[in-house]
Amino acid sequence: MKLIAVGDNVVDCYLDQQTYYPGGNCVNVAVNAKKNGAESAAYIGIFGTDDKAEHIQYALKEEAVDFRFSRTAEGLSGQPQVSLTDEGDRVFVGGPKNTVQHKLKLQLVPEELEYISEFDLCHVSCYSSMESELPKLSNVVNVSFDFSNRLEIDYVKSIAPHINYAFFSAADLANDELDGFIEQVKAFNFEVFAMTRGSLPAVFVCNGERIEQKLNPIQVVDTMGAGDSLIGGFLVNYINGESPEAALEKATKSAETTCGIYGGFGYPKSF
Repeated sequence: MKLIAVGDNVVDCYLDQQTYYPGGNCVNVAVNAKKNGAESAAYIGIFGTDDKAEHIQYALKEEAVDFRFSRTAEGLSGQPQVSLTDEGDRVFVGGPKNTVQHKLKLQLVPEELEYISEFDLCHVSCYSSMESELPKLSNVVNVSFDFSNRLEIDYVKSIAPHINYAFFSAADLANDELDGFIEQVKAFNFEVFAMTRGSLPAVFVCNGERIEQKLNPIQVVDTMGAGDSLIGGFLVNYINGESPEAALEKATKSAETTCGIYGGFGYPKSF
């Protein structure tokens, strides 16, 4: 299985540690795909020209994720600030709004689309500003899309024709709201769609069949990137031929590993 991710890269800045870690949904999914046995993983995005961009690229090289088609633009990298609550949860509390990804959008050219077509799957996120490029992508490759907490059905409907796999963060939905949301999303005929639910078991719907994640008791160090790890682990194992249940079990182990370290996949660097 070969996976490429196109879109966001950031460094998550932990204020309590005065340390940042490479991340961003698309970077995290690409790295975790490789960790879960993808034959190859690649990433296309826009890098800034600061030390944070250099650190992200260093981490990608160390994880054998190819980013040769990425752009570099003068300016700052995305650097969301992360604070620790009294309960021990990490929350995003801001960050600069004049980063290269705020200023610029990716537009894929034929050479890149030909390269992307060599992969089994392209992963994109709602943070990537790639909605206008999805028709191009879906013409050459199957597409996975992380909606995060963008649960508005009109938004889902607007891009659903170009997506095979959809992932949602539904931690704020009560059980009856979740059931109603699932029924609405079924109308789009995704091969797989999934709802992560924070500390509750994720729910996957694979070819119309509902599957619930089995959680194991673990010692959590940091939940940053756990959902991205779940996505990368599921996609690789499912597309490699595992049953949905087996793919979800392996994806859960991948997320457990991520919960045992700081950052999306490690590589701390002091401010």
